[in-house]
Amino acid sequence: MGYLLPAEYAAYGLTTETADAWVNAASAMMEAFCRRPSLLATSFVERLRVGRSSLAVRLSYGPLISVDGVRARFGRDVGESAWSLGVGVAAAFCNPGTWTAIDVSTLDVDAVIGEVRLPWNVLGVPYHEVEVTYTAGTVVATDALKVACAQIVKNAQATPGLNVKSSRVDTLQMEYFSDSLLDSQVQALLRPFVAERLG
Repeated sequence: MGYLLPAEYAAYGLTTETADAWVNAASAMMEAFCRRPSLLATSFVERLRVGRSSLAVRLSYGPLISVDGVRARFGRDVGESAWSLGVGVAAAFCNPGTWTAIDVSTLDVDAVIGEVRLPWNVLGVPYHEVEVTYTAGTVVATDALKVACAQIVKNAQATPGLNVKSSRVDTLQMEYFSDSLLDSQVQALLRPFVAERLG
């Protein structure tokens, strides 16, 4: 499915005769560039390590819509001495390695940068790993996504050979593998959707 509907082609600078395959191909290129299955609202599950002195993790996909579930587990820090108060408490009460559900309402979520800050537990033992289930993307295709999709289609239609970078007739020379379909304008429009990790 494309990010532009046929009824919107003319409003975004495409001819009404534009084949749907062009828009579908442009939409697939946008998703590949952003390294995600869809730019629309999608549920993700990520398992992340929590820094030793931090209780925050940054999610890979944005823009963040909601955090739907979190579980965390305790562990033993690498380099930690064989016995410390934290290890003793964790061994006695926290059962290291066991997943514990965390109430979503106790989280400090910054949707702008996609950061989730965990609360301290009652025993003061830090979490070492967290699994976050969340929804990211956009509920409906925004104007920025529609403009990017239309621009990719226009770039493709304007390029005589889809992978030709430049050509000269006087010397019979051609350079291939142009990145002009996803020009700097399109990349700027897609920047909020590009995955932080995973690729």
